[in-house]
Amino acid sequence: MFDKFGENKTTGMESTILKKKKSTAQKTIDIIVGDQVLKGARPPMLDEEFFELCRNNPDARIEQDQYGNINVMSPVSYNSGNFEAEILGDLIIWNRKTKLGKTFSPSTLFVLPDGQKRMPDAAWISNEKHNKLPPEEREQFAAIVPDFVIEVRSPSDELEALQRKMTEAWLANGVRLAWLIDPVEKKAWSYKPGREPLFFKNFDATLSGEDVLPGFELKLSEIIEE
Repeated sequence: MFDKFGENKTTGMESTILKKKKSTAQKTIDIIVGDQVLKGARPPMLDEEFFELCRNNPDARIEQDQYGNINVMSPVSYNSGNFEAEILGDLIIWNRKTKLGKTFSPSTLFVLPDGQKRMPDAAWISNEKHNKLPPEEREQFAAIVPDFVIEVRSPSDELEALQRKMTEAWLANGVRLAWLIDPVEKKAWSYKPGREPLFFKNFDATLSGEDVLPGFELKLSEIIEE
């Protein structure tokens, strides 16, 4: 495990993650900055290097996929930032009423079982799972899988890349429910293990938290400005 300052605190669980990661890592990795891709830019980063990169760039949102590729995400536009905030706000309000778990901002980095390090636009973890995480690990980049995540497409995001992220990062690692919301084309998808994604072709739709977030609904038409 690595703390928020990038210091090595590897546990047995993280050693397993590193072994899994090595099996999928490429000989060279790509570095993606916004819409620019540097192919084969360097050898794969060790976890120590990745966390040092995050420590040295605290204001950047940096992810690492299952192949070791580094993605430095661009800042979002005025409209995209407002839309993300409205969605997270609705999730926070629901959670404060139900007190069923913990909500997380887009700045939260999750270390997933296959070694990916991902930052959704919003996330939620049940109290049951949260309580199993030792207090000292809550101050670190925690190796924990959210129960629920939301990804919001900004104008600079490739839709196909986000769709792959939903299945290859979130569902593949145990997320129970995931929403992909696309304000660019006014569409949305709801992902859940064991079924095809539910597709909503316009923003007249209401997304449901189903059995993962009971009673939580998001009316897309109420939070996007035409």
